[in-house]
Amino acid sequence: MTQRAVLSVFDKTGIVDLGRALAALGWELIASGGTARALREAGLTVRDLVDVTGAPEMLGGRVKTLHPAIHGGLLARDTPADRAELAAAGIDLIDLVVCNLYPFAATVAAPGVTVDEAVEQIDIGGVTLLRAAAKNFGRVTVLCDPADYDRAMTAIRAGGPGEALRREWAAKAFALTRAYDDAVAAYLATTAGEAPDILPQNLSLHLIRTQRLRYGENPHQAAALYATEADAGPVGGRLVRGKALSYNNLLDLDAAWRAAESFLRPAVVVVKHLSPCGVAIGDSAATAFPAALASDPLSAFGGVIAVNRPVDGAFVAQPALAELFVEAIIAPAFSEEAVAWFAAHKKNCRLVALGDGVFKVGLLMEWRTIRGGAVAQVRDAGDPPDGQWRVAGRRAPSEAEEAALRFAWIVCAHVKSNAIVLAQATATVGIGGGLPSRVDAVRLAVTKAGERARGAVMASDAFFPFADGLEVAAAAGVTAVVEPGGSVRDDEVIAAADRLGIALVFTGVRHFRH
Repeated sequence: MTQRAVLSVFDKTGIVDLGRALAALGWELIASGGTARALREAGLTVRDLVDVTGAPEMLGGRVKTLHPAIHGGLLARDTPADRAELAAAGIDLIDLVVCNLYPFAATVAAPGVTVDEAVEQIDIGGVTLLRAAAKNFGRVTVLCDPADYDRAMTAIRAGGPGEALRREWAAKAFALTRAYDDAVAAYLATTAGEAPDILPQNLSLHLIRTQRLRYGENPHQAAALYATEADAGPVGGRLVRGKALSYNNLLDLDAAWRAAESFLRPAVVVVKHLSPCGVAIGDSAATAFPAALASDPLSAFGGVIAVNRPVDGAFVAQPALAELFVEAIIAPAFSEEAVAWFAAHKKNCRLVALGDGVFKVGLLMEWRTIRGGAVAQVRDAGDPPDGQWRVAGRRAPSEAEEAALRFAWIVCAHVKSNAIVLAQATATVGIGGGLPSRVDAVRLAVTKAGERARGAVMASDAFFPFADGLEVAAAAGVTAVVEPGGSVRDDEVIAAADRLGIALVFTGVRHFRH
């Protein structure tokens, strides 16, 4: 009995090779439009869809596959009754559907796209083909991803895909149509002329498992990595070398890169347990690294490093790097010399290269699961454009102090609340964060800094509710402080700053990171 395949694809990657392989096994190829043209140009015999349906394409191609001759052949079960009904109607069984969809999401993401242009990219026939074939996976094979073509042909040559494989591809087809419908619904939910609601009333997340992880935060917890695209690498990059990243590695690398990409100048960020323990900027990544490590070398042991410039020979030549145990490093790229150095000296250090992903901000929303649901927020990208700093006390910071305050303020947004950052020029010297009490966070930061606190500046992610935080900082030698302001005791804090000779600046912006 002749087996039949319907091929209707927008993305024609691999379709000719698949068509050749099917034809070589005696399959009948049914196609229309551009797919039929591509197959014929390759010298293959193709039966036009209109010959199967007996009805011409209508409305500029909007109606072509929507016909009982196609969907009857797809939805018929492998039963005597269904076969008899098809035979009476003169309809043949269809065994395979190869289909992908119009690029709706890519279309609406482009600037200046009109509603009419977007609507024309809403695929109807393709979605219906996929759903019909996927529903009848007990008999029909459906392929919606060119990456599955070779695997499918291997199975067909071996006697046909088993039900487990057909079911896997059916699930993939339904996942595709679900994500497609979500994109259309989100677009149409936006009122004409308005910007899309960044926090819509209804939202569906379509995530694909890209990697099983050995375990989660602890060995008794199962874990996996999910992404919006099937071929996405860890943290949007590529694992250049080293063993697979762990759950904790991935979280730390994400936190480290968020901080590193906040700076325009070459920057190095050392993260341990989701919070920076050392940050520095310099003329190059190689010059910034020793200063970042010096902030808290004890905590840096077993941490991860983010570098916002390619890691090269000069970077790996730093003696301090050879002596430091590092779990992973993320950077835009790694030179061949750097990769070779890690292979020789730090075989267990994972290297993640972002490549083109360095320019991608990622999801605009951040998600946290809670009992019974989830909370979402727009990502904190730093101070809003209309944010303004103002000197709150009698003394304004010097030019050098202000530069250091601006550096510390950027770092502060990436430290777990309550966040306190001490900095000298363009490097942190002490960081305190993740503590319930702000004054305790100050005590931790000045303890970490030691003598380096003298002449340092301090940033606080939220206001000081009492003057005690400034008093502890001043006793350690801090000369200038930046904080949001807004406390009911601001007057007390300002008075303390004036009494202690500290330059106090209010930003009007808070940067909690819970």
